[in-house]
Amino acid sequence: MKEKTIAAILAFFGGIVGLQRFYLGQKGLGMAHLFFFVLALSAGPSPFTIMLISLAAIFGIIDAITLLSMERREFDLKYNQPVAQATPHAGPAAPPYNTGSMTDRERRFQERQRQRAEMERERERRDKERNNQRTEPVPQRAGRRDAGRADRERGVHYFKDYEYRRAIEAFQKALGKNPRDVAAHFNIACAYSVEEEADRAFYHLDRAVALGFDDFDRIRNHDSLAYLRIQPAFPAFERNNFRLATAEPQRVPNTEDPLVASDTEGAPAPAAPVHDELLEQLQRLARLREKGLLTEVEFATQKRRLLG
Repeated sequence: MKEKTIAAILAFFGGIVGLQRFYLGQKGLGMAHLFFFVLALSAGPSPFTIMLISLAAIFGIIDAITLLSMERREFDLKYNQPVAQATPHAGPAAPPYNTGSMTDRERRFQERQRQRAEMERERERRDKERNNQRTEPVPQRAGRRDAGRADRERGVHYFKDYEYRRAIEAFQKALGKNPRDVAAHFNIACAYSVEEEADRAFYHLDRAVALGFDDFDRIRNHDSLAYLRIQPAFPAFERNNFRLATAEPQRVPNTEDPLVASDTEGAPAPAAPVHDELLEQLQRLARLREKGLLTEVEFATQKRRLLG
């Protein structure tokens, strides 16, 4: 079992005659070093001899630095081939060591290598499990895929970073892909509340409750809905179980219109006029759409709900 520290020391102090090469099992290179050293000495004192000896010493120092800077794995692959086969990259099928002629130090070293290999395999197994947990899709009802999940999660990320307009855009994309996404409706309501757009916040909170959101304590206590809770319309909204009130059209007899026949017996009942409150709500929706506060989809959905 060769140690790179010992090899580096031999290269630094005995590199001039190639001691490190003999230690590392490179007997051919060691003999070459020794041959040139003896040849330089036999040539007698001369500038050429001094140059050869100096070069040999420099090469030994370079070898020492190289060995010290070499990774343990690389050193074992190059000079301790049996040990290198026992590293984690060799896998569980690596051949066993021949421990018959090993010293205690070598056995301890191989035991440490075996433990490191097991720890590395265990770490890789845990990493794979975590990656699988991140990539596994959340099961949906009846096996349906959550189409807007990625946009909704991106919106939550923007919301936490206080980028509310970008969060709203992401939630709108999620609702465009899945209009029945309860979480996206609630989250965009929070974002609109923070942006002090109460009408749109009320609308999306109403849609979230209509689609099954029932955590009313969260509506009463959520920090992002604080602006919504101070609005004059919030008490009525809360009394109506957090739903927007829908005005019911009433039948009003038209007795003042001179075009209406006095005798209506047997004639179909006249169409009920639009109630003043309902008309006001429709006009309000139209104004919100003109200002760009409601999209066409939101306007059509709210109008259809008001008209029954």
